[in-house]
Amino acid sequence: MLTTLAVENYRSLRRLVLPLRRLNVVTGANGTGKSSVYRALRLLAGASRNGAVAALAREGGLPSTLWAGPSTLGRAVRDGEYAVQGTARNGPVSLRLGFAGDEFGYAVDLGLPIPSNSAFGLDPEIKRECAWSGPVLRPATLLSDRHGGVVRVRDATGAWQEVHRSLRPFDSMLSEVADPQRAPDLLTLREQIRSWRFYDQLRTDADAPARTSRVGTRTPVLDAEGADLAAALQTIREIGDRTALDKAVDHAFPGSRVEIASDAGRFEVAFHQHGLLRPLGSAELSDGTLRYLLWVAALLTPRPPSMLVLNEPETSLHPDLLAPLADLVVTASAHTQVVVVSHSRPLVTALRDGADAQTIELTKDFGQTRVVGQEPLDEPPWHWPKR
Repeated sequence: MLTTLAVENYRSLRRLVLPLRRLNVVTGANGTGKSSVYRALRLLAGASRNGAVAALAREGGLPSTLWAGPSTLGRAVRDGEYAVQGTARNGPVSLRLGFAGDEFGYAVDLGLPIPSNSAFGLDPEIKRECAWSGPVLRPATLLSDRHGGVVRVRDATGAWQEVHRSLRPFDSMLSEVADPQRAPDLLTLREQIRSWRFYDQLRTDADAPARTSRVGTRTPVLDAEGADLAAALQTIREIGDRTALDKAVDHAFPGSRVEIASDAGRFEVAFHQHGLLRPLGSAELSDGTLRYLLWVAALLTPRPPSMLVLNEPETSLHPDLLAPLADLVVTASAHTQVVVVSHSRPLVTALRDGADAQTIELTKDFGQTRVVGQEPLDEPPWHWPKR
């Protein structure tokens, strides 16, 4: 389980160090930085597959994603005596992302490329990467260290070994160096990050894949769009917690149940609703009903990830479905760490009752995202690796 998430200079996240628990609810008004926290987690996950640099380039490169405000805000500016204005940059351009847990920590520092004739001038470069053991980076806990193109790892005796001298600036050591022989700790960390699961694109429109029958195979992990909903629900019924599945449907729609119709290997949802003479097919379901069933399939997965991140799961749901959804999230948090990004007050309130749950409310201060009630001394201990 992660205990700390740290982001610096990414959009409105000038410097954000968040404590994490088993169930974390990130909330706040529109424009306070909730989506930036979600994107920062996705960027960290992308680093394990060499996708962080490409993702930043698609956002417009570092010039478009860096913190746009001044490096410091003096008291006179905060008191309104002077207007906010730019100052000369004292240090290098740097966007930094990292996390730590009881077992491992990881941080990456991305900067501007060296000017060249390359057509890929928007691609940031990885300037520094570190992985360490325990919750805080210290010289004694460092396990793997990448500086420029050179990567070093500690061997079984604790001595440093150089394992790469010319790692390309757009490649992460998580994907290029992780090896069971040379860097087993780095391999473990990479696989942990790759198991993170994100849901923010579940489709319920008229052409959504979940509304059509599809060839079904055992599906312990719901697709990011929810295309294999019927197969995922049937998998839960056969090898997962079928009691929790039936309870979740009945809680949201009293007297209702879900079955999966199979015809020559093609699966389709059959929703038996109280008072109706025939089941409804997935094409007939309302957006809210279909979305709730998608969340049932995602949250009751028989193969829980190390972390599950949900972005605005309340979308399209009637207020009466928020309490059942909260129960599903709390149930999932018993087996996996969960981060929920939401601006729905009823959902946030319902999730507060979860075991080891915390609410992280964000606000804006001179364009900078801050945590309500968090002072500098309240932050978890965190140290960035220096270039």
